[in-house]
Amino acid sequence: MRQVLPSLRQIAAGALTAEAAVRACLERIGELEPAVLAWQFLDPEAAIAQARALDRGPSRGVLHGVPVGVKDVIETVDMPTTYGSPLYAGHRPANDAVCVAIARAKGGVMLGKTVSTEFAFTSPGKTRNPHASGHTPGGSSSGSAAAVAAGMVPVAFGTQTAGSIIRPASFCGIVGYKPSFGLIERHGVKTLATSFDTVGVLARDVADAAFFVAAVADRPALAEVAPLSRMRVGLYRTPVWDLAEPATVAALDQAVAALGRSGAVVVDVAPAAADHLALHEAVMDWDVLHAFSYERLFRLDRLTETTRQQIAVLESRVSLAAYEAACAGMAEARAALPALFGDCDVLLTPAAPGEAPAGLASTGDAVFNRGWTMLHVPCVTVPAGVGPGGLPVGVQVVGRIGDDGRTLAAAAALEGALAD
Repeated sequence: MRQVLPSLRQIAAGALTAEAAVRACLERIGELEPAVLAWQFLDPEAAIAQARALDRGPSRGVLHGVPVGVKDVIETVDMPTTYGSPLYAGHRPANDAVCVAIARAKGGVMLGKTVSTEFAFTSPGKTRNPHASGHTPGGSSSGSAAAVAAGMVPVAFGTQTAGSIIRPASFCGIVGYKPSFGLIERHGVKTLATSFDTVGVLARDVADAAFFVAAVADRPALAEVAPLSRMRVGLYRTPVWDLAEPATVAALDQAVAALGRSGAVVVDVAPAAADHLALHEAVMDWDVLHAFSYERLFRLDRLTETTRQQIAVLESRVSLAAYEAACAGMAEARAALPALFGDCDVLLTPAAPGEAPAGLASTGDAVFNRGWTMLHVPCVTVPAGVGPGGLPVGVQVVGRIGDDGRTLAAAAALEGALAD
């Protein structure tokens, strides 16, 4: 289903002109967008003009000519940023978000804005799963995941506060990379929960994801993904393993078998004692309610019904005592991470309960993502199987805080082993 374009590294090196890359993306969008509905805003003429300007001059940097999708909670000076909400229809920020500014400065072409759930929260947008239009693409990075999976763009910004990169990547059959918390600067991104909001990427493969994040995070070493030798992987079935559907169990079994054939050692890892999901929920509830202060106190009637209902739920259950206790529990859980990993390079765990569920009223369950987001660790989705409905199923590679290079290398090794 994906278009055939060179890797991001090859595009930037001049394997084709910036205009040719942009036109290839726009052609694919013209073909599939009526069914997928991945884009919130597109201006083809402006995108081509950006590309032509790049082609007329010397290389701008490591992303020269690379077309990029930008999730609509990330601010852009030359395109509307609605944050997925009717309240902000037509809103024009005064500046680019830092991550967008860096991508532009290094030669990236901001192709358009991809659909997000409202404020990257729970109210779904219009996007369909490109593999089956009656199924969700996941969220909140719905448009970014669907656009990459459909071959409309080779790479797109996403954000994750619970499971908004890892889960849609699994549902759409692509790579999703949520870096360690704070690796990519988030100034200019609509705040959902300040304790967890993380900027990341949806891409066709691990190498493209690593190359792009290396550029926008100013961490060039991340781009040099070399599969680990004699890797030790911990199979982590999580305390909510009973929520893993047969398709996810089979995908993990396939990943373990592939790793074994490649020479990696896979061992079982005992689940953590702390209730990571409860800790994440209590802190996120508090953060979200405060991040929405303006919208809920002064513009509540302009929000979608789903968001209004969810705000009412938060108002009924949030307490300072629960928040403070959860903050203390989070600190303890992060301190326990070395013991959880033991002598493993990375952990292997579900990316989502199963394949994308039918219907568009929900973006799916983040139950296998929220704890890792709370822990601030890097996570990578690798496609690893197919569910009973013929839709993709991914697995999740998790690393230690700040150990993004090793995490990407392990994900690349798994990707290669599965391909073999």
